[in-house]
Amino acid sequence: MKQTTSQQKEIILTGDRATGPLHLGHYVGSLKERIQLQHLHEQTILVADMQGLTDNAHTPKKVSENILNVVADYLAVGIDPVKTTICLQS
Repeated sequence: MKQTTSQQKEIILTGDRATGPLHLGHYVGSLKERIQLQHLHEQTILVADMQGLTDNAHTPKKVSENILNVVADYLAVGIDPVKTTICLQS
C-alpha cells in the first residue's frame, strides 16, 4: 500500500468469486470488516467472475448468474457504493 501523505487514505482491494450466494461465513470472515474499513480507507471490491471460472469452466452460467446475487449481498450487509467501489473483474 502506498501512502504519500498523512491525509491520503490507504487503498484496499478485495473481492469474492461469483460462484454462489454469499453466506454467514463470508459475513463473519470478511464482510463485517469491509463494512468498517469503507469508512477509513479507499476500498474497491471485485466480483471475481474470471477467477470463478478457474474451477467452473464447465459451468460458466453458474458464475454469470451469481454476479448480481453477490452485489445484492454486498448492499444488503451494508457495503455503501458511495464509499466503496464495487466492480466486475472482467
